[in-house]
Amino acid sequence: MIAPSSAAADEQSRQWYLGPMQAEQMWKVSTGKGVKVAVIDTGVNASTPSLKGQVLTSEVPKAVAYHATVDYEGHGTSMAELIAGTGADGGVKGLAPGAKIVPYRIKLEGLKGAAEERKTAEPADAIRAAADTDVKIINMSFSSEYVDPEEKAAIKYAASKGKLLIAGAGNSGEKSGQIGYPASYRYVLGVSSVDSAGAVSKFSSYGEYVDLAAPGEGIPAWCDVNFRSYCSDRKGTSASTAITSASAALIWSAHPDWTANQVVRSLIDTAGRDWAKSDPSKYLGYGAIRPRKVLANPHYNAGPAYSDPLAKENKTDGEELVTEASPSPSPSASATSHAPKGTSGGATSAAGSSAESSNDSNSLWIALGAAAAVIVIGGAGVAVMRARRAR
Repeated sequence: MIAPSSAAADEQSRQWYLGPMQAEQMWKVSTGKGVKVAVIDTGVNASTPSLKGQVLTSEVPKAVAYHATVDYEGHGTSMAELIAGTGADGGVKGLAPGAKIVPYRIKLEGLKGAAEERKTAEPADAIRAAADTDVKIINMSFSSEYVDPEEKAAIKYAASKGKLLIAGAGNSGEKSGQIGYPASYRYVLGVSSVDSAGAVSKFSSYGEYVDLAAPGEGIPAWCDVNFRSYCSDRKGTSASTAITSASAALIWSAHPDWTANQVVRSLIDTAGRDWAKSDPSKYLGYGAIRPRKVLANPHYNAGPAYSDPLAKENKTDGEELVTEASPSPSPSASATSHAPKGTSGGATSAAGSSAESSNDSNSLWIALGAAAAVIVIGGAGVAVMRARRAR
């Protein structure tokens, strides 16, 4: 593998959201240390300057470890850097530079070759495998229009293991607006994108599955699989997902005894919004992420550990998730092959959907996406409904 050039421009200066989010101040309290994030994507190149020492390749379960550090699109590497990059040699600095990445390479659009497809894991198998490890957060910056029953079951399994699952809403805002899967599954935190002004991105999908918003426009990401240069104008809910995962890592590191429910509740409670929390927006959900609001208060009360803050959305079919106290082995990998999903990588402006809070100049919140993404469809569609939103 070709090592990326160390002569890249200083990308941190192009990460416009670090200032408004007050990253430097947050890093004085938490860097995400002690938190592992599973990046389920196109693979993660562990040799970029920003990711050296940040990728726990040996911790990928053997059954899904094929070419975990061979990124066939550059997308997974870009997501990993947005989460936990160190910024070394002018590279992208992650919002949680103290966190660690566990890479998972799955079948997505861009994977070529029959042999590669046979050996590369299905999303469902990677999710199940990650659920049986000690990762706390599962980042899923990919999307499909249709339900995959195996993926849906794997999501529920991972949630029952106490994992925080985060996915991009998708980039169909200027078309159908339809939110893809896995963001539309229950137990997944769906993230939309905002621009530097705090407005919803035109490309960002919208609807009842949007829970939070994060920066997603003008995000630096690797231009291609040669890893020689960054492109500074990438957009999509992929980046929004990664930045939200990093925010969750910062909070969980500062509060290691919290459950996923408490981390999610803290993100919801402190999100920037100018509408009632009881009436979430279909464009920005409960608002734009503001992890510093949690980190600034060492006595923050995140509520009950085992009460789901998204219970209304997650229990619409009357079924309640039971969190298991101890891990159990994953079933063997499925032999079923599914059509590839695309990375969830632009602002139908939603009237009244600014993520600005009147009492805080730093609450203009960002949820933009990253590397180019086209949602690829496959399989038979079955609707999975959560509480519908009118706004």
